[in-house]
Amino acid sequence: MEAVYLSEKPDPNEKLRDVPHKPGVYLMKDRLNRVIYVGKARDLRKRLAQYFTPSRRLVADLKTRALLDSVWDFEIHTVRSEPEALLLEGKLIKEFRPKYNISFRDDKRFLLVKVNLADAIPRFQLTRIKKDDGCRYFGPFAHSGALRTTLRWMKKKWGLRSCRVFEPNELDYKRCMDYMIKNCSAPCIRKVSLEEYKARVLEACEFLEGQSQEFLKQIEQEMTAAAEKLQFERAAELRNVLEDLRRTTKPVRRFTRGSLPTTVNPEADLRMLSDALLLPGPPTVMECFDISNISTTHVVASMVSFRNGVPDKANYRRYRIRTVEGQDDFASMAEVVRRRYSRILLENRRAAPEIAEFSQENPNDAVHRTGQCSERFVRLPDLIIVDGGKGQLSAACKELQRLGLHEVPIIGLAKEFEEIYRPGRALPLQLPKDSGALQILQRIRDEAHRFANGYHQLLMKKRIAESVLDDCAGVSESRKQALLKRFGSVDRLRKASVEQIAEVEGIGEKLAEAIKGFLNR
Repeated sequence: MEAVYLSEKPDPNEKLRDVPHKPGVYLMKDRLNRVIYVGKARDLRKRLAQYFTPSRRLVADLKTRALLDSVWDFEIHTVRSEPEALLLEGKLIKEFRPKYNISFRDDKRFLLVKVNLADAIPRFQLTRIKKDDGCRYFGPFAHSGALRTTLRWMKKKWGLRSCRVFEPNELDYKRCMDYMIKNCSAPCIRKVSLEEYKARVLEACEFLEGQSQEFLKQIEQEMTAAAEKLQFERAAELRNVLEDLRRTTKPVRRFTRGSLPTTVNPEADLRMLSDALLLPGPPTVMECFDISNISTTHVVASMVSFRNGVPDKANYRRYRIRTVEGQDDFASMAEVVRRRYSRILLENRRAAPEIAEFSQENPNDAVHRTGQCSERFVRLPDLIIVDGGKGQLSAACKELQRLGLHEVPIIGLAKEFEEIYRPGRALPLQLPKDSGALQILQRIRDEAHRFANGYHQLLMKKRIAESVLDDCAGVSESRKQALLKRFGSVDRLRKASVEQIAEVEGIGEKLAEAIKGFLNR
């Protein structure tokens, strides 16, 4: 789909007559039909009318005047409530990255509530990322303050725990503060049975799902009774709690990527990118590399793949850097590029042995030349992108040359000024910020960054879990590694029997009993 060029600026007042007095989101577009601003409104008609009032330009700041000069058209999307408008606004800003928006352009997300019903004593937690981990999620919620108030009220209402389970030797002399002030039903010391506690958790889940009218009526009755007794401070407190509970439990549509209105055109962006980089054609397959070295403990890398301008998650890869000591982005980038494409070449030689057996030709070129392509053949990308400047690009180019992949296009994208570095070019290329070519590069670079950071966080959490064994008497570093190699994780080790633990080399029956008792505590 080609970009739409508007030759004459239309009169916005004609379109304003059809805008309803409803909450929703509006998208401002320029003459090339690109989204340059996303906003929300409680009343779309009134809000948009403010933009196109002639006197508005006289009192507007420089940014607003520049926006008004650039706006040629607008698009609206009505919703059912203001919280829905806030959620949709945040999603659309992350989708379009308009140049006149500041808020919501980062990777911060709205809050969710998470509970793992498989835990022995479940508890409700706040999170921003929904994972496929078997937990139950509620949200997202547009108002974080109201949500936190709701969770505090739920904890007091149903006696939900928010602390860790204490070890047996702590129970004789230590209680958590929630237990002391009667905010927790203390299932950890069996003040209530686990069955009764889980029934309370299920009631709390139903409350978060919107089955809350009975509880809200009770609070409203308490508020009225407190006001009749002239307890106005108590009544005001209940009024605020009631307002937050209603705001949290009000049904809200959840906007997913498939339900978002979108004008992003991957095909047009790829054509623009091909023209900007002087490629022989639009890069159908692109692969982007990013290094995450937040700490020297775990240096990891990610490789994400885009096919036809959209993520191809089946071909994402993640790597732990093996040969580099310390934080060295250049050497780390060289290692991951070498590992990625040497593996592809090896797999393709195995996929086409009849071509590669007696030929010095690159097996990828031979397969494309002869057309003898099997299902196992892995295609080389049309464009390789490395996150970084000249140093990262130079390291990646050297590895490609050693592998004989001289013809594969490669660029480096430096984040600070969004400069594009190309082999053999001294000066970087800078594309306009509203260019579709730059925006598709930003999307794949941001996705590689997200994927690398997610892997780094996963390894850090695993390391923290493994460090529990450091406090177990008699378990040296070599024994810890032997246990983790045998069982894979501390959770699996905790579920193993004493006999299974004792089978590990260097672990006797007595030490196995000590380890089992330590993990159970």
